[in-house]
Amino acid sequence: METGKGRGKVIRQGVAHLLGLLSVVAAALIRPGPVVRWLSRQFPDVLFEQADAGPRAALSFDDSPDPTSTPRILDVLAEHGAHATFFVIGEHVAGNEAVVRRLVDEGHELGNHMMLDAASARLPAAEFERQLLQMHALLSRFGPVRWFRPGHTWFNLCMLDQLHRHGYRCAMASAYALEFLPVPAAYAARHILLNIRPGGVIILHDGAADRERTVGVLRRILPALRSRGYRVVTISELAAAGQAPGVDQAGGGPEHSGAVGAGSRGE
Repeated sequence: METGKGRGKVIRQGVAHLLGLLSVVAAALIRPGPVVRWLSRQFPDVLFEQADAGPRAALSFDDSPDPTSTPRILDVLAEHGAHATFFVIGEHVAGNEAVVRRLVDEGHELGNHMMLDAASARLPAAEFERQLLQMHALLSRFGPVRWFRPGHTWFNLCMLDQLHRHGYRCAMASAYALEFLPVPAAYAARHILLNIRPGGVIILHDGAADRERTVGVLRRILPALRSRGYRVVTISELAAAGQAPGVDQAGGGPEHSGAVGAGSRGE
């Protein structure tokens, strides 16, 4: 006889699959491409996708590092010859320095995701600047920091001005994994594959809560993208592929020039 707990599990699984099916249908009918292109025109200093980058897609992760999930992600990326930009939260670094060094050693890229997991756009200007620079100083010990990604999805004009003054550039992604919904990895991967275009930026999440789903999504999208002829690269590589000769779109942090990031679920 089925217990109440067992029935509850079946119901949750059914809801997850229903949401997944609906998300795939929505992705097929409501394409985000026009919205992304409109936003790119409204905010030309913000990277949503990179024009003229050829058959490349940038892969990025928020909320890194994690002692368990980040190494698993790195293993999958190595299996498929893919590279990514990892947006790091400062409070996650202590105790995970070896993980950060590994991702840099394996050709991946560090991004500034602020010191704390909070909505960047809600921070007072002075606090935003303090955290931005504190985080840059922390990450610079491991390697170049070229990109910024705001916590909890969005940005404001004051943030963009500060980023510009400190040599950063803000960016948002163009393909998401529906991480705000409890849908299985198969549906999340399908949603990405329905919406990715040449020059697009994919966003996934690192961390214990997202570990199995993120790994499952990667194992589906990486071979599919390769079969379509895509190269999966860091955000810096994507920007460099699309920039005009003599135009610097990806410099360094406060003591360099240029930088990039992307928005996300609410990390």
